[in-house]
Amino acid sequence: MSITSKITIYQVLPRLFGNKKNGTVPYGTIEQNGVGKFNDFTPLALQKIRDLGITHIWYTGVLEHGTVTDYSRFGIARDYAEIIKGRAGSPYAVKDYYDVHPDLAEKVPERMKEFQELVERTHQAGMKVIIDFVPNHLARNYRSDSTPAGLEKFGQNDNASREFSPGNDFYYLPGQPLVLPKKAVDDGIRLQEKKGIGYYHEYPAKMTGNDVFSATPSYTDWYETVKLNYGIDYKGGGKKHFDPIPPLWIKMLEVLRFWAGKQTDGFRVDMAEMVPVEFWQWIIPQIKKEFPGILFIGEIYKPHEYREFINSGFDFLYDKKGFYETARHVLERKVRTEEISRVWQNLDNLDDHMLRFLENHDEERIASKQFACEPQHAIPALLLAATMNKGPLMIYSGQEVGEPAAGAWGFSGDDGKTSIFDYCHVPEHQKWMNNGLFDGALLSDTQKKLREQYRRIIQFVCREPAVAKGGFYDLLWANQDKNWHRTGNGYAYLRYCDEQVLLFLLNFDPDHELRFDIRIPEHAMDIIIYSGNYRTYFQEIYPGKEKKDIHCQILMNEGTEFVCPPSSGRVFILSV
Repeated sequence: MSITSKITIYQVLPRLFGNKKNGTVPYGTIEQNGVGKFNDFTPLALQKIRDLGITHIWYTGVLEHGTVTDYSRFGIARDYAEIIKGRAGSPYAVKDYYDVHPDLAEKVPERMKEFQELVERTHQAGMKVIIDFVPNHLARNYRSDSTPAGLEKFGQNDNASREFSPGNDFYYLPGQPLVLPKKAVDDGIRLQEKKGIGYYHEYPAKMTGNDVFSATPSYTDWYETVKLNYGIDYKGGGKKHFDPIPPLWIKMLEVLRFWAGKQTDGFRVDMAEMVPVEFWQWIIPQIKKEFPGILFIGEIYKPHEYREFINSGFDFLYDKKGFYETARHVLERKVRTEEISRVWQNLDNLDDHMLRFLENHDEERIASKQFACEPQHAIPALLLAATMNKGPLMIYSGQEVGEPAAGAWGFSGDDGKTSIFDYCHVPEHQKWMNNGLFDGALLSDTQKKLREQYRRIIQFVCREPAVAKGGFYDLLWANQDKNWHRTGNGYAYLRYCDEQVLLFLLNFDPDHELRFDIRIPEHAMDIIIYSGNYRTYFQEIYPGKEKKDIHCQILMNEGTEFVCPPSSGRVFILSV
């Protein structure tokens, strides 16, 4: 399989990927519930991921974060359970920007070496490495024991008597102690195994990570984190103090240099929109100049700010507010497929900078009772996510085998998401992993078929030049009188480049086939600059069951009929 410029990302939490234990105990310890390691990504495992058609792996939760597990015997400061979500802890409450998490190492003192070996194995398998960069907040109990010599630690020279100062790394609430939510304290008492560590005290209180200027954050707030100060005086009318450069900016520049120097290939930037765009305009060009080709993917949910962040140097942005929410609502039969057209229309030519997904660690699993229940129903949405634009496709480990995330593992409860806070396992993924054989022998026939569909779709987008670099043409406007359009379940479009023209037909109806009497207007052919008299052959290339060519004539007022089964898609290549 030849790889083009289309990026396909496999998001995976190492803590979960290689965990072979089952029968998870809610809020169980690492000994009870097990944990995955860097070394579980063996050359065989990585090759199997690569065989899906994956070009990049996003290793989620690599940086050291707060945890109830005690690693003090290795010189790592213990954490306070009342400021930890779950027992394993949130990957986004970073405790040390310059270290990897000890949970993930076979030999804790050699944890950075094991991570670097993982990076090397991933590169040897033909894939690139993405890790998290969490710039908006860090763990309340931030205790770096790995900060390189000569670098200032976070908050080291803060004046905690001032609510805001451009020279501070944090925001403070002078004269007020932090009062944690009662439930968080109760959770901590239940899980802590304190052994003399005592209780967490913070005075004066610091601003909480999700912009909560209160000494009493709620249980639904990011109470385990503190907000970082990039020079914006929020209570002073939002006045910006960027000259001189705030000390926090310099610290973050060193953090990115450190990890880019570990041969990582990109950063998924957590909550990038909560950090001022001026910071990104300053830092990204510097990193890209020093490390050419490195990627920045921003988690941003404000469409009106997309262009500003792209212009600041981000390569791609999350397309949650547009694509994900629309595709999900179509699958849930809440809106008609014509809403898909509004996705690209509202992006105002930024479509190719958008990363598309149907699952990630923040969203409910497709196979969960909270979403679609039946993963097969999402196949047309997956094909759409993969082929609607030039931007990346991302899938979440376990998605390809229909993991439903059933049951409550701990902190997050039974919410349709695989817990990122607890020591747990991913049952359906374990069947594919098959105790390290990675052969899928324990999967059901239905699951094997589902994974094969994912493999074929992902490989397809990596193979076809029109998907990787071509233009997009929406066919709904020219087919408004057609029955497949009127049902609200059909969608059709073209992708085209000099080498090929592809016709995509999608049926989102889980119960009925759709007959596409498709009309491709002359306007489309003029844009494509397609030569000939419009007498064209269609050959199916996905799923590819029909090997014979279908001879038809494309005119503005004449249609050509194709049958699309329930919850499926078909792709045809056009040739004269």
